[in-house]
Amino acid sequence: MGLYDYTVYDFICRNAQLYPDRDSVVFNDVRLTSKQFKERCDKLAAGLLRSGIEKGDRLGVVAHNCDEFMILYGAAAKMGAIVLPVNWRFQQDEVEYVLNDCTPRLVFAGPDYRKSVAEAASKVKSIERCYTIGGGEVPEGFRPFEELYSEEGAEEEIDIPANSGYVIIHTAAVEGRPRGALLSQANIVFVNLAMMFDNNLGPDDCHMCILPLFHIAGLAMAMAVMHAAGKNVIIERFDPELTLQLIEKEKGTTFFNFAPILKMLMDKYEEGSYDISSIRNVSGLDHPENIQRFLKLVPNARYRIGFGQSEVMGVSGCPVQEKPGSAGKPSPFVRVALFDDYDNEVPVGTPGEICVRSPAVFLGYWGRDEDNAYTFRNGWHHTGDIGRFDEEGYLWYVKRKAEKELIKPGGENVYPAEVEKTILEHEKVTEVSVIGVPDEKWGEAIKAVCVLKPGESLDPQELAEFVASRIARYKKPQYVDFVDALPKTEDGEIDRDQVKKEHGGKY
Repeated sequence: MGLYDYTVYDFICRNAQLYPDRDSVVFNDVRLTSKQFKERCDKLAAGLLRSGIEKGDRLGVVAHNCDEFMILYGAAAKMGAIVLPVNWRFQQDEVEYVLNDCTPRLVFAGPDYRKSVAEAASKVKSIERCYTIGGGEVPEGFRPFEELYSEEGAEEEIDIPANSGYVIIHTAAVEGRPRGALLSQANIVFVNLAMMFDNNLGPDDCHMCILPLFHIAGLAMAMAVMHAAGKNVIIERFDPELTLQLIEKEKGTTFFNFAPILKMLMDKYEEGSYDISSIRNVSGLDHPENIQRFLKLVPNARYRIGFGQSEVMGVSGCPVQEKPGSAGKPSPFVRVALFDDYDNEVPVGTPGEICVRSPAVFLGYWGRDEDNAYTFRNGWHHTGDIGRFDEEGYLWYVKRKAEKELIKPGGENVYPAEVEKTILEHEKVTEVSVIGVPDEKWGEAIKAVCVLKPGESLDPQELAEFVASRIARYKKPQYVDFVDALPKTEDGEIDRDQVKKEHGGKY
């Protein structure tokens, strides 16, 4: 690390120095203090280096949350590797695409995904070895995670600049395939500082890590709480009863929420007897009625809303009571401007594309030079989302630009272009427009409006399962409409806005 650098590994070292005996990571029966966590990160980093991994090499991970996932993040920070967490909900060809896109040398697979990873490893030429993560048996073709720990070289200092690549989150499938957003260690550190400021995080905080560690929201909150010297309670997969039990046991103070998590927690809470009074901060997206119900159950808590994306993480935010319906004010390390289609800044009250300057802006899409030049034009990161400012400086989300149309069921990113491409592979479909519609359970749901070939008929559920057999199941349409024709613009393109007007009603 240079004289002026500060990395993820630096705050791991700070915690071990100042809070050596305080819990840092808790997972099932594993309880690691800050000192123990650093020691495991050091040993794993040493082992990775001894195995031939170098700065900038990618480490693929297909696994549920576990303590070793966090240790891998820590080790990568020390020795400069780039973590490539893969969405475990992906279908096989999607997993293989992501791995091929970023060419990892090692891949770590959880118990449920070792068969899938073994198959991918036979097709992705860059993969040299596969390791287990999260316990379980070690099948043929895999090596145990523990094998990588090395005492030799664990105490060595390694010079890793803060602007080094650190994690690749795949997002923004604007052409039917996801793009890998490369974030640096400096990106993470600055976002941590903003989250610590916004949520008043400190050593007494306890994060209930219920979102997957492949998701930017789950990772960001885990890192922010660790940076604040707090405790991360890692939950393998969200389970409402277990989460409530752990909130009570570990005195949980904060978590990130996407629908339907909050409703499931409250429904389970009302079935039993749990003490969740320690919760004081929740961030995320949900229906206003669910948020209000939660705040009545935990009156001392705050629910923070905002706008962000994987490429820059948190852009703006505020407590929901402060300005209901808004996306809050820009975060302390973020400058936001709104531009029209000709890159002219628009006045207050006028919608424009949300553009950002910040040390939190990502390094770029992996291997996508043309996309990066377009996204970063004129010295701003163009988010592809439309918003407007009010007179008090609050940002109001309006819609997505057509080029970055996005649906978010349960906090996941689903790009219509990807679903449309898959639906058009069905032999009976000739045209389709995929849109998002409001949904009581998931916040937003996927709807496909299809034109069939002459004389053909198709069951909606059959089409949904067709999609689920080819891409992740959460990307399949919940609703399907069959029509004789789709509305078109003057140039003959499908008029998505008109499709929304005609078929985007509430369910």
